[in-house]
Amino acid sequence: MEDIMVKAENVSMRFNLGIDKGFSLKQGFVDLFNPEKRQQKKALNEFWALTDVSFEVKRGEVVGLIGSNGAGKSTLLKIVAGVLKPTKGGISSYGNICPMIELGAGFDMDLTARENIFLNGAVMGYSRAFIESKFDEIVDFSELHDFLEVPVRNFSSGMVARLAFSVATIVDPEILIVDEILSVGDLAFQAKSEEKMLSMIKGGTTVLYVSHSVESIKKLSDRVIWLDHGHVLACGNAEEICNNYVNHLLKQS
Repeated sequence: MEDIMVKAENVSMRFNLGIDKGFSLKQGFVDLFNPEKRQQKKALNEFWALTDVSFEVKRGEVVGLIGSNGAGKSTLLKIVAGVLKPTKGGISSYGNICPMIELGAGFDMDLTARENIFLNGAVMGYSRAFIESKFDEIVDFSELHDFLEVPVRNFSSGMVARLAFSVATIVDPEILIVDEILSVGDLAFQAKSEEKMLSMIKGGTTVLYVSHSVESIKKLSDRVIWLDHGHVLACGNAEEICNNYVNHLLKQS
């Protein structure tokens, strides 16, 4: 039996939209004796980003997530990464996780690129000695040799992506979580990022991958989960599910 690396069991995620911002003692008193009104307000303020999502990812498997904006893809990745805690259900993971969800989110914009390499490495749990041993490798991959002493606030979004990706991929994790990061930076860096990711996949890394590029999902994924309004609409062969998804979009347009 193949090893299970990630297991989601009936995962649901509720957000409060904060629509009902007004509050008065008088209104609160009235609502207290009107349970139907209270429930209506509660329903208006609630948004279920995910509802009863279940799946398993096996060791070395690449699973792509597709769906339109608001389908719940990024929310699901954040739950797997441990950034969010689900309202219901649970996620079990069996291995160290490298989340590449919001590249540069852990950077201090007032610090230099050099300082942020050590800061971001520390956030990811690496020792200073380890980062020092990998420093040249990180800089070489990012191609930012001339900008090491420049504050990151002066970087373009592409430069920030280069730096963050270079730090995030200095080790081959057991589980890699990727959210659209291959679409950032210039074309040369996108190709370089994809090549790096492919080498990690070939090395046996388990991958959960979100992209709006259906062709990229087809190319990289063994299996695809199609999310629609927080529900799993389909799960199976990458090419088959992607083709069904594209046909669905064409019918809607």
